[in-house]
Amino acid sequence: MNYLYLLLIFVPLTIVGWFLHWNPVLIFFSAAVGVVPLAGILGEATEQLAERAGPRVGGLLNATMGNAAELIITIFAIKEGLLELVKASITGSILGNLLLITGASIFLGGWRNGVQRFDRTHAGTNATMSVLAIIALSIPSLFSHSIEATSHMAVEYLSLGVAGAMILIYISSVAFALRGAHGETAAPHTTRQPLGITIALLAGAAGLIAWLSEILVGAVEPVIASLGVTEFFLGVILIPLVGNVAEHLVAVEMAWKNRMELSLNISFGSSLQIALLVAPLLVFISLLMGNPLTLVFNQFELIALIAAALITTLVALDGESNWLEGAQLLVVYFIVGLAFFFLPAV
Repeated sequence: MNYLYLLLIFVPLTIVGWFLHWNPVLIFFSAAVGVVPLAGILGEATEQLAERAGPRVGGLLNATMGNAAELIITIFAIKEGLLELVKASITGSILGNLLLITGASIFLGGWRNGVQRFDRTHAGTNATMSVLAIIALSIPSLFSHSIEATSHMAVEYLSLGVAGAMILIYISSVAFALRGAHGETAAPHTTRQPLGITIALLAGAAGLIAWLSEILVGAVEPVIASLGVTEFFLGVILIPLVGNVAEHLVAVEMAWKNRMELSLNISFGSSLQIALLVAPLLVFISLLMGNPLTLVFNQFELIALIAAALITTLVALDGESNWLEGAQLLVVYFIVGLAFFFLPAV
């Protein structure tokens, strides 16, 4: 993972470019690349604190901070009123974890190690939670048109109610996992460093991610105009990758080392965290910021999410995987991404 630190050069480059008013497209991509190593540092600092805090508090800390970088980016997007970008990034994160990262992990792990086995009970629980998360995200979308005909505020109240329920079930799932953890659930051991350095890294990485996120979000509209892509496509494909590259690489690395149980825990866990914690939190945060975000997704997002949940459930339930199943997941992600690229603004 140390090679990611080479990308830290893009942090000062982005800030200098922002002050000197460089081309917005260059600033956008520089900020996006700069967030990648910062997200890695944030994750490693969180892991250091988690090791000190013990398995229960540490597990809760990891669960809370796992997608902090993407949460920060989307908060700034809400501030700018880019609500469709935010919802697209939620969709893209779930799809990326279920299809791209799980697919890459299974493909590369299977290519090197042959058939890989994992705890089917744990995988089944994660798959069930994924289906539940997609159902919860679908309800406001499916009912919104009928409800909005009577009252727009009712759609917001429905989203708030669903968001609250999703946070409760997520907290319950974390408590269940911490009480009955089994299998490879811990991340690779890291060398402890002084607590003061860990806290400083955590605060510094979070602060710089916030700064770069503000710059990145501010350049979205010029990028859309210059490159001819939609806000929706940026949200579905690019934003989710920016905040989660470090975690994704760990998942693939674990599969390559024949630790498929841990690899699936990372990819499924990140997906569930986005769906059941980050998305609901954004609903409440957006209300406080005066730009209410509802959990109403377009039909294309819903179809893609349902398809992703179904195919990953089928792969996970038998307790074993091979490289062909990974290739199948990757092909589905490519097809969905291609469709989103050609989809006009929604």
